[in-house]
Amino acid sequence: MTELNLKPGNAALADWRAIYRGAVPKLDAACRPKIKASAEAVARIVAKGEPVYGINTGFGKLASVRIPAADLETLQRNIVLSHAAGVGEPMPVAVVRLMMALKLASLAQGASGVRPQTIELLEAMLANDVIPVVPAQGSVGASGDLAPLSHMTAVMIGVGECFTPHGRFPAKVAFVSHGLEPVTLGAKEGLALLNGTQFSTAYALAALFEAEVLYQSALVAGALSTDAAKGSDAPFDPRIHLLRRHPGQIETAAALRNLMAGSAIRESHRVGDERVQDPYCLRCQPQVMGAALSVLRQAADTLGTEANGVTDNPLIFAEDDTALSGGNFHAEPVAFAADMIALAVCEIGSLSERRIAMLVDPALSGMPAFLTPKPGLNSGFMIPQVTAAALVSENKQKAYPASVDSIPTSANQEDHVSMAAHGARRLIGMVENATAVIGIELLAAAQGCDFHAPLASSAALEAVRKLVRSEVPHLDTDRHFHPDMEKAIAMVRSGATIKAAGAVILPSISGA
Repeated sequence: MTELNLKPGNAALADWRAIYRGAVPKLDAACRPKIKASAEAVARIVAKGEPVYGINTGFGKLASVRIPAADLETLQRNIVLSHAAGVGEPMPVAVVRLMMALKLASLAQGASGVRPQTIELLEAMLANDVIPVVPAQGSVGASGDLAPLSHMTAVMIGVGECFTPHGRFPAKVAFVSHGLEPVTLGAKEGLALLNGTQFSTAYALAALFEAEVLYQSALVAGALSTDAAKGSDAPFDPRIHLLRRHPGQIETAAALRNLMAGSAIRESHRVGDERVQDPYCLRCQPQVMGAALSVLRQAADTLGTEANGVTDNPLIFAEDDTALSGGNFHAEPVAFAADMIALAVCEIGSLSERRIAMLVDPALSGMPAFLTPKPGLNSGFMIPQVTAAALVSENKQKAYPASVDSIPTSANQEDHVSMAAHGARRLIGMVENATAVIGIELLAAAQGCDFHAPLASSAALEAVRKLVRSEVPHLDTDRHFHPDMEKAIAMVRSGATIKAAGAVILPSISGA
């Protein structure tokens, strides 16, 4: 695995993407003095004996309960075990790794009072691919992602289970086999580890990275569908989009224009085509996809800031041994970003489904009904379009904003919560749904272009069609459709469709 130098508070989105894809984060050495100073400040605070929230008091509604010095280690262990109350299926390992790295970067900024050896254990778990089993449900996004982060922290004290390269094992067994030792948490450490927005942020970032692949693949499929329908590239003329001024729209139009450049199919109907305008699903791609790009970029900016932040409570300021209690754990920024990603993903899939529906309709496409040479005897693409419609409808239901909801918790001490956790958690499933829609469109568009032979599309789009045809032959008569769809969906998911388009520059969401 590739090692990545992680600079707490100054990591790029590309760093988080690399970690999500498998890179192993190693803390930059420059952060070590701050970690040490923060832990020493907590020790001095404890020695003073004055009540300080999270250090020698109870938590939440129990903040007024003073805890004796002899019980501080027990206090930290208890909060971890009592808060490890999640339910549901385990988080995907890649998302847990990203969550751990986000927590590592937050703690290493020297504002959380966590000792170097505790941070080093978290770092070593990532290096050894010892990944906690974390139930995915149970957080409301304030006061932090308490339940899932508690499950992560429980493994650090030897409780719970881990995924390892050799399988799933109890934490203690996994630690022994990898030369790790559970930590006994000191004052403030348990609270610092389980308080924060890293669960919500990890899920939102993971979805953002997958949405970037989705967006770019949808541009490729949309351009191929435009040629399949003998649509016009005139709506992609830069003069149109410069007048509206939205950067996302301008870049999207340029990408579509470049994808279609040199298409013989396009040239074949430039003169004498009785159609005056194409349907919106073709003509308005720059406006819809460009708006989605802009929204995704705004979400990326928010999540990039959040990933570099410190979000536990209280925060420690070592210069004067001050512990300040605030609300950085409230994940409202992440909730808004997650809702924006949901809307964009939903619209990308929705526009794609409309192109599929247009292609299978002979009245609109001018091609055989359902893209089969012998309609009636064969159903062709009839039901794949139905599947796409079902997936789009499901995404519409999931796109309802999570951030507008709040249920008070902790006996009304935490009386307004963000619901960022499930707002972010739904996103990967939404991207998967939209990815399947794009996969179906890719098949339909390739089938449509087949009907225009011997005319060819552009070099970029012909390379994409060649990729499709290397796995899925032309549909002449009905056959088992599911395997074809699975192959096309895999092409989209893996980014192979984007790679096949070659040198055409497609707009980026989250940077290099």
